[in-house]
Amino acid sequence: MSAGRIIVAGLVGGIAMFSWGAIAHMALPIGEMGFKSLPPEAEAKLVPHMKSEIKERGFYFFPGGDMHTATEEQTKAWEEKLRQGPQGILVYQPAGGEAMGPMTLGTEFASNALASLMLAIVLSRVRGGWSVRLMIGAALGLFGWASLCVSYWNWYNFPTDFTIGQGIEQVVGGLFAAAGVALVLGREKTLAH
Repeated sequence: MSAGRIIVAGLVGGIAMFSWGAIAHMALPIGEMGFKSLPPEAEAKLVPHMKSEIKERGFYFFPGGDMHTATEEQTKAWEEKLRQGPQGILVYQPAGGEAMGPMTLGTEFASNALASLMLAIVLSRVRGGWSVRLMIGAALGLFGWASLCVSYWNWYNFPTDFTIGQGIEQVVGGLFAAAGVALVLGREKTLAH
């Protein structure tokens, strides 16, 4: 199978995956499962304080501590804070930004197209028709979800409904991408060497 055909299959799969993501986030509740806004009173108090105290963009966790350099006593104190709560993470961008700017949408599409290109490379080497290719797409979506989202649920306490929503989005996204790829690759059933 030609490299050009595989690249086109990856692009078509990327378009299908990107389109599914838009549907999941804008037309269905799947993309927002588990999301909550801060209560307005809390946001009014917290945001000005964060602006004055946190200057760097980052992924912050609390209670904080450096587990690599902490003494045994510091580790025990951190564990006690963790037990008593609250605990959480903060993904923070002090400069703000656009909700769905061209750069954000372009990056999302590029990541979907890259993932679909990898899927097209795999599916171009697989014997079988539509059903086999769709199952592989769904399985790879499930693999990505289990290896990332379930770990975030486990280690960072991401909400269960958020994690389930991401599972639905990834598995269905894998199906959509595989359908787009399979459409371009056609019904060739021979292994590439």
